[in-house]
Amino acid sequence: MKQWISLQTEVGNFQHRRAIYIFALKMSFTAVIMSLAIMIVMLPVLQWFDLLPLPILEVMRFGVLLAWIVGGTVSGALAILAGSSMHKLAVSRAEFERLSRTDGLSGLLNRRAFTEALNEADHGASLVIFDVDRFKTINDRFGHASGDAVIIAVAQLFRDVFADNDVIGRLGGEEFGAIIHGGETADRISRIEEIKDQIANHAIAIDGGSVKITISAGIADMSRERKAEGVYAAADKALYLAKTLGRNRVVHERERLSQIWRRCAVEQDEEAPAEFMELQRYALRM
Repeated sequence: MKQWISLQTEVGNFQHRRAIYIFALKMSFTAVIMSLAIMIVMLPVLQWFDLLPLPILEVMRFGVLLAWIVGGTVSGALAILAGSSMHKLAVSRAEFERLSRTDGLSGLLNRRAFTEALNEADHGASLVIFDVDRFKTINDRFGHASGDAVIIAVAQLFRDVFADNDVIGRLGGEEFGAIIHGGETADRISRIEEIKDQIANHAIAIDGGSVKITISAGIADMSRERKAEGVYAAADKALYLAKTLGRNRVVHERERLSQIWRRCAVEQDEEAPAEFMELQRYALRM
């Protein structure tokens, strides 16, 4: 019985007010049944000692009536009071849980919640790490309030373009993450390319005017053989390459070597700029 009552009073079950009245009804029936059970056990004993003021059938009728009126009503009222308190506690706990998983500025999942989603993601999805290009320049030139406006605008754009089954989060600073599902790898890359172009063509309102930004993205695919940490590291390396190759571009993890050597083919070693030298060092680390 104790275990059954415990199951009925799980706080998570009381987020909706309807649960209060269901709980009260269950407790009322439980109180009546327990009262009747005690009465059935006690009446033969009382009759044996000749302590009943009325015949046993009459006493049973009065007992059933009192069990419903007194036991059912009182226990139901007490259960409603207890259920109301648990409802408030459940709503508060749900709100606290939501806030603990939400980034305060963007309204997206925070890094902890996004990491949990990544660990639970289905195989066949892709992880994308986005980075707002030259975000520090925006903060330095227009102020941190404008930088915050950019973060909020980018978050809203992500909400508008990603599907309901995709997961979006802010990983920190100007870095965002997305877990995208559906289609082949080429389809997912194409979706990210379209999102990149939409952001590049969107003017973001800031104090005293507007600004246009670009983003870079690194993509890695999830599979049964790969752990979430490995997928994240691969997407992060792809993002690094996208930034090194000039920003405002999308790089898939499988494109790393081909992108590097294609770049090498059009550069002259003796006149290599700093970016090309960085690519060479990157290639040696792979």
